[in-house]
Amino acid sequence: MVSTEPGTTPATPKDPTVRVRFCPSPTGNPHVGLVRTALFNWAFARHHGGKLVFRIEDTDAARDSEESYNQLLDAMRWLGFDWDEGPEIGGPHTPYRQSQRMDIYADVAKRLHEAGHAYHCYCTTEELDARREAARAAGKPSGYDGHCRELTEDQVAVYEQEGRKPILRFRMPDKTISFDDLVRGELSFESENVPDYGIVRANGAPLYTLVNPVDDALMGITHVLRGEDLLSSTPRQIALYAALAEIGVGSGVTPRFGHLPYVMGEGNKKLSKRDPQASLNLYRERGFIREGLLNYLSLLGWSLAEDRDLFSMDELVAAFDVSKVNSNPARFDLKKCEAINAEHLRRLAPEDFVQRLVPYLQAPGLLPAEPSAEQLDLLAKVAPLTQERMVVLSEIVNMAGFLFVDPADFKVQEEDAAKALTVDARPVLEASIKALEGLGDFTPEPIQAVLRESLVDGLGIKPKFAFTPLRVAVTGRRVSPPLFESMELLGRAETLRRLTAALDLVPTS
Repeated sequence: MVSTEPGTTPATPKDPTVRVRFCPSPTGNPHVGLVRTALFNWAFARHHGGKLVFRIEDTDAARDSEESYNQLLDAMRWLGFDWDEGPEIGGPHTPYRQSQRMDIYADVAKRLHEAGHAYHCYCTTEELDARREAARAAGKPSGYDGHCRELTEDQVAVYEQEGRKPILRFRMPDKTISFDDLVRGELSFESENVPDYGIVRANGAPLYTLVNPVDDALMGITHVLRGEDLLSSTPRQIALYAALAEIGVGSGVTPRFGHLPYVMGEGNKKLSKRDPQASLNLYRERGFIREGLLNYLSLLGWSLAEDRDLFSMDELVAAFDVSKVNSNPARFDLKKCEAINAEHLRRLAPEDFVQRLVPYLQAPGLLPAEPSAEQLDLLAKVAPLTQERMVVLSEIVNMAGFLFVDPADFKVQEEDAAKALTVDARPVLEASIKALEGLGDFTPEPIQAVLRESLVDGLGIKPKFAFTPLRVAVTGRRVSPPLFESMELLGRAETLRRLTAALDLVPTS
């Protein structure tokens, strides 16, 4: 049951210094976990009157694609996430695609190395694996053991003569790193559990571990809201922010972190972007509307009030408090998502609802690219008959497609015909044709009256058995908008034509 009772929302505390970022990688289709992260960042920025920076992390040339980049921009626009800086908008920190900022990362890496915050590591993969296994066997931490931390010039020369190409590793401080997580409270990481880590590959390509904090520092990011899967990298980033401040990169302010709970799928496993129900495109194709989908996704770890599940995006922004995010994993419940979407569909203004239906009738060719005024008028008339019954917009095809299909292409669903157009349906269809042929006012009330008189009173058939064959004959299905209103919208001629055609589907014995 979806609660729709209105609730109170607190006044919005404005803090224009707040700067958050949403920085996805353009790999594959956007997924609902990514959308939830974007939603919380957007709501946090709008709640405080701050800025949302939209940044593209496209340094992985093997996985990133221009198609996925365009899908990300399209998804952000469809979801209504307006950004203050980023692609197509610009801003004081351009460019906002990491693939176009390589010179910046190379310069920062060089300065970190020169200042002693990073060092060259010549260890091979095989050597690293062997030392990790030995550490595990001895019951010790299996992270990098600092082998190359203090190499002598002679040792470096030997490695160079062997043709080894070093990576650049960040030198972690030998101390406990603590921070106050906006979602999880005070957290501490001991130095032995956070070893030195790579920031530049042997081929000179910068890693995520460098470029993300560098961009955050240069772009003045004040708060980082991201998934809990990245929590283990946070102490590394905090140490890097301090080093960046020391060499004069950024403002010297370390962002505050908030790690959002996992979104769980079937079997209480983390929802993977490869899971079918994770794809944002799936929900768009089915006809979820942004208001319904975002309302539901906001409930995956947060709530406006204990007894209220339904609210607008304006209400979410006014009430959003990241400290109220639950740190426990949130399970994606498709049924609840559908129920909330249905409630939001019913809230749409009639004109808005009609406009949103159009693409779903265009996709199967029931409406042309440029619908005529008559077609739009017909859609406006049938929309009120379907709006209260629909869960997603794509259902309009099954519910009302019978009104827009070319008469020559109209077909009755075989399964429904087998159940409703039995031998007992013949007298029903014949009596209905005769009654409707002589009806002067072809509107719902007279249609219902004449059919009830002819079938229920005249033939002694219960309404359920009398009207089901008619519904299947004129709409093609046993489930449809109200029957008599559907007949009016079809018109007398087409209604009679379909009733007559249905006689051919009725078995003779």
